[in-house]
Amino acid sequence: MPGLQDNREVRSLSGMVARMGSYLRRDGGRLFLELLVNFILPFVIYSYAAARVGDVKALLLSSAPPILWSIVEFFRHRRLDAISVLVVSGIALSLLAMLGGGGVRFLQLREKLVTAVIGLAFVGSALIGKPLIYELARATMRRKSEDEAQQFEALQVHAGFRRTMTIMTLVWGFGLLADVAVSVALVFELSVREYLLVNPILGYGTTGALSLWSFLYGRRAKHRGEARRAAAAQLALETGSGSA
Repeated sequence: MPGLQDNREVRSLSGMVARMGSYLRRDGGRLFLELLVNFILPFVIYSYAAARVGDVKALLLSSAPPILWSIVEFFRHRRLDAISVLVVSGIALSLLAMLGGGGVRFLQLREKLVTAVIGLAFVGSALIGKPLIYELARATMRRKSEDEAQQFEALQVHAGFRRTMTIMTLVWGFGLLADVAVSVALVFELSVREYLLVNPILGYGTTGALSLWSFLYGRRAKHRGEARRAAAAQLALETGSGSA
């Protein structure tokens, strides 16, 4: 019924707003620190250094805060899992790009090289039947609760769950690759200073949009899966009763 559907949508929206508020209260400080390290400091360093040492050296200097932040975060949460592998790969590629030098445009795109590799890893993992979203979700759950991780792993027997993990992985992979493609175009259209302002917004916007889509799609897939399993259980019960 329309009225019931509207009430469900209102409750869903209210719940989402409440979760967002809770997240900001809990992790607002960390979010600000990430923005400071990955957005504000690089822009300030480049703006201050460009006139003194040139664009190339200024860009190299501006990359120091994000790379140091990644290294510190990795050693703080040191653990051998899929997330750690992605973090280490990102650090290594960033350092190689930084040490390798190159022209201004290449240095502007060095971080997107990392994004491109990760995007390709997502797509490749889905194509070989080992979706990376599943591995990342399982690693995150293991950090919180081994029991939750085991319950999550048990869902692999369901074809719908495997399909959901594959679709989510492909969407993330192609979404990240689209982010790279847009960034490449912007590098040739914007000045260095303009790109330093726009690029983080594009990156955070892409990640935020993909995260929101994953949450909504995952919740919908979960509800559908629960409904299918409940219907199958009911059918089995009725079949068993009829046989008796």
